[in-house]
Amino acid sequence: MEKKDLGHLRKSYDKNELNVEDISNNPLIFFESWFDQADKHPAIDEANAMSLATLGLDEFPKTRVVLLKSLTENGFQFYTNYHSEKGLSIEHHNKVGLSFFWPVLERQVIIKGIAEKLNADANNKYFSSRPKGSQLGAIVSDQSKVIIDRSILESKLDALEIEYLNKDVKRPQHWGGYNVTPKCIEFWQGRPNRLHDRVRCKWQGSYWNIERLAP
Repeated sequence: MEKKDLGHLRKSYDKNELNVEDISNNPLIFFESWFDQADKHPAIDEANAMSLATLGLDEFPKTRVVLLKSLTENGFQFYTNYHSEKGLSIEHHNKVGLSFFWPVLERQVIIKGIAEKLNADANNKYFSSRPKGSQLGAIVSDQSKVIIDRSILESKLDALEIEYLNKDVKRPQHWGGYNVTPKCIEFWQGRPNRLHDRVRCKWQGSYWNIERLAP
């Protein structure tokens, strides 16, 4: 493959600025304000798309995009198959990373936290709110397992659509959510001349220590 030189790809960041005092003493509330701006921006399709980094059973880190489904005072929540590669990784090592990148706003948020399973009531409530096709998909897919052909999935889905035509779908026990309790939240705002604003918030047990970092 011919070497592709990407060194010329660059842009200037000059849309906003970030000050330490903007965050006050609660970075989750500040994150919510940034998220709301991203969610309302017409050029951002899925403001809740976030990268989830885990340490795998093979001791390699892996990052994939998942969707934030709830933000509470306790942290960031998403849902998946507990038997998937990410689920098994979290069971093995529940320190995870989350990151959001909203290029049009020139903003990034990087989070370190502890992932813990949500309770059955929370899982059932969210599962029941999903479209029926998504509910059936959670049953059909042995997530992260090797399959010979896509037709296997489609055949299983066809059968389940008939089986559940006139009845509710029960949440499979291996499917549910996680809450990621943040221990560190870093806000990044692009600035001119690569002198970006970086503000790190570290939980100290009873308060957030908030400090500016060099870009």
